Amino acid sequence: MTSSPFLVVFASDPCQFPAVFNFGDSNSDTGGLSAVFGQAPPPNGESYFHSPAGRYSDGRLVIDFIAKSLGLPYLSAYLDAVGANFTHGANFATAGSTIRPQNTTLQQSGFSPISLNVQYNEFYEFRRRSQIVRNKGGIFEQLLPKEEDISRALYTFDIGQNDLTAGYFLNMSTDQVKALIPEVLLEFKNIVKWVYGQGGRSFWIHNTGPFGCLPYVLERIPVLAAEVDSAGCASPFNKVAQIFNHRLKEVVAQLRKELPLAAITYVDVYSVKYSLISQAKKHGFEQSLRACCGHGGRYNYNKKNGCGARITVHGKEIFLGKSCQNPSAYIIWDGVHYTQAANKWIFDRIVDGSFSDPPNPLKLACRRQQSH
Repeated sequence: MTSSPFLVVFASDPCQFPAVFNFGDSNSDTGGLSAVFGQAPPPNGESYFHSPAGRYSDGRLVIDFIAKSLGLPYLSAYLDAVGANFTHGANFATAGSTIRPQNTTLQQSGFSPISLNVQYNEFYEFRRRSQIVRNKGGIFEQLLPKEEDISRALYTFDIGQNDLTAGYFLNMSTDQVKALIPEVLLEFKNIVKWVYGQGGRSFWIHNTGPFGCLPYVLERIPVLAAEVDSAGCASPFNKVAQIFNHRLKEVVAQLRKELPLAAITYVDVYSVKYSLISQAKKHGFEQSLRACCGHGGRYNYNKKNGCGARITVHGKEIFLGKSCQNPSAYIIWDGVHYTQAANKWIFDRIVDGSFSDPPNPLKLACRRQQSH
């Protein structure tokens, strides 16, 4: 039997992560944006929570399945003061977040002012203040993590897509968007190093998805017919995502050298999501690009009146953004985000390490290994 540097990893005990701290955008926001700017409206949350739950989906997100598989409760959003429990971690992600700091308001651009550096600042304060308050005892001991759990936690990142789409929405050319990538990734690298400086050791980093397959991009930015691939996705946008991901993987390799005590897993969610969309029927989904929740247009998506939108006509309120009868048959929830069924399918493909470098399953993400 030939020796493999990875065999010893799979023989190891699971990591027993006591907590998860997540940084990201709407792909992993469990209530941050809703707490600050107003709840994601119905029918968001209908399939699992049976009411809005701060998530831009009909149900759970990949981060929810990550927490559940580690035996942890779903993560409370750090910004949500109502009913939050942070014993097993906190979620700093907010919908619309970018890696680069934003210089516009949410109302102006649709992108959140809570960029990755702000999320880090929230984590820094949480780490410090949670221990001061926990030491007061009583109920605080039951709502805040132990000091040692903060360094033993898993740190997950899923962010970057909005940096690319924000460029396009500001009428930048593809070349101009590409030119932003090094600056964006330098910011990302620095923030991972800052988290490491606060004791973070186990990192699970998702690359960015094929945003050229999402209706909110396909409807807003025109492309030539020749630039649409066999799956109906816009190739120029997906190529930019792939360039970003290639550079992100290089940054992860640099971080491994610079942070010797860190275990950093790079997860190729792009390949998983593109496989799902391009072979939807094979994977048990009826609709690949059409949104479940919305109205109008080729993709059941309307930029002005999205999922859950209500308008008043002649003094009468009309509910426009209704959901489809069977969300589990759809990959795309609202033209921007994925359905719970798609999120579960994606999670099931990445949890065992099949799309990771090094190929560590989630439960062994604390194991340091050299990548290929």
